[in-house]
Amino acid sequence: MDDGTGGGENPSSDEVDEIQQAWRRERPGTPVSSIGVITRIWHIAKLLEDDRRATMLELGMDASTRTLLSTLRRAGPPYRLSAGELAKRCRVSPGAISQQTARAERDGHVRRVKSTSDRRGVYVELTEDGHELIERTVGDLLEHEETLVSALSPAERDQLADLLRILLSDLDRRARR
Repeated sequence: MDDGTGGGENPSSDEVDEIQQAWRRERPGTPVSSIGVITRIWHIAKLLEDDRRATMLELGMDASTRTLLSTLRRAGPPYRLSAGELAKRCRVSPGAISQQTARAERDGHVRRVKSTSDRRGVYVELTEDGHELIERTVGDLLEHEETLVSALSPAERDQLADLLRILLSDLDRRARR
């Protein structure tokens, strides 16, 4: 049983190793080391996405609303961002952020506020109800997600975060080209 301090089960081999070995056997000379990283990230992403969706359902909020409200909450007072900045920080298209904002506005979680300095500018701002909702749910979500990484020690978490930061930065750079 894992005590939450790391040291959980450490398999010596898994399904991804089998995939990598099969390609190595079937295509000698083809580079396959990326499989050990990318396929595991895909599998982890799928498991985390499914878990987050179920957790958010239990908390009474969908994932896209949580992302929108969390992004506004993290912006700090007055909990307001332009639609373009919100789309960028949420990593979605302007059209998607427009739909998410409309839904959250209809539910009373955000409001659109015209810019006082630019007549065309519009900001999305967290309402009091939206602020209360994100405050109620974010703690529960983060406490739950802490258990999802409990198989790693704090040092391993830091190391993994550092490595993923490097990979994400490079992938973002490549995507912007």
